[in-house]
Amino acid sequence: MLEHCIQRFGRATARIPGLNGNFPPRWRLGGVTLNGPNSWDPQIHNRRALRRIVMGGTLGAGESYVDGDWDSVSLDELSARLLASSVDKRWEGLPGFSLGKLVSQFLNLQSPTFARRNVKAHYDIGNELYAAMLGPSMAYSCGYWRHARSLEEAQQAKHELTCRKLGLQKGMSVLDVGCGWGGFAKHAAEHYDVHVVGITLSLAQAKYAEAFCANLPVEIRLADYREVCGVFDRVVSIGMFEHVGPRNYGEFFKCVHGNLAGDGLFLLHTIGSLLSVRKLDRWMNRYIFPNGVLPSGAQIERACEGLFVMEDWHNFGADYDKTLKAWHANFTSVWPALADVYGKRFRRMWNYYLLTCAGSFRARRNQLWQIVFSKCGVRGGYVRTGG
Repeated sequence: MLEHCIQRFGRATARIPGLNGNFPPRWRLGGVTLNGPNSWDPQIHNRRALRRIVMGGTLGAGESYVDGDWDSVSLDELSARLLASSVDKRWEGLPGFSLGKLVSQFLNLQSPTFARRNVKAHYDIGNELYAAMLGPSMAYSCGYWRHARSLEEAQQAKHELTCRKLGLQKGMSVLDVGCGWGGFAKHAAEHYDVHVVGITLSLAQAKYAEAFCANLPVEIRLADYREVCGVFDRVVSIGMFEHVGPRNYGEFFKCVHGNLAGDGLFLLHTIGSLLSVRKLDRWMNRYIFPNGVLPSGAQIERACEGLFVMEDWHNFGADYDKTLKAWHANFTSVWPALADVYGKRFRRMWNYYLLTCAGSFRARRNQLWQIVFSKCGVRGGYVRTGG
């Protein structure tokens, strides 16, 4: 059995330049040198690291990092350089049976039951952690850095940009699908005097948002988007569509359509993928966002066909690099107060999550889209304001 595994490993590494089943001290790919002198170069502490990466692909890379098998001073830049060289497409790990892919073909992993479990696994791990990382805005989505000099300014600019694109006016009713900790709802209610109904599946988020938006015309509901029934002047969804899943894209747009007034606008703020896929990166799926999927432009277009007019499509994905780096800086600065609660492995896992994601946006492999929809088209044409 051992000999068979070694043979398989040798055949796999033979396909990768410079390895050939061995572990040389210097190996270059995409401007990255193994054990090299640059801040982004990975430093190998345990020889098993390369075996785990070759055998397990991105899952093996992430798990071996969390286990301390390797390090990189500039993990974000390492990620950006490797993704720019498309190493993830060449390093899928050894071919074989994938239970995850098979399950996703036959089960709706974002059904109401699964959706609640998925949300709980990520968003209910501690409001103290998120408050420290996200800052006063409590916005867990990409900031808008066009004129911003800080994370807080970028998040307020994003909220303001969203409000202006929606054309909010005093007295309007707004449905916030996936309201998080209430950041957008609070901004819209305070600055535009609108009534906001925010929905979330996270109990921790709901409790925080209720207190965060106290004494404002904001109602927070613990509900799935499929359970909402009403008519709203505007609908917004910020950083939630990544949890909907391809099987449910059509139903999501139908639900929004059913809850939006005839002359209303819907703004979708979502991370976007360059490819139509059914699963996240395996490490991210297992440890950070269970059953999350990044939608492609084609998937969004198919899902809204016959329901909406697409009025505006705005990509500011490069801003997510800055946002993630700011979150990481906050997380690092407050870590001493969190260490006893979360432990060393969590710190390495969270570092890997935030910094490799920053690298993916820096390499422009992931995008951030704000898309504005209307039911029948804005008479005379829609004009974007605020950005």
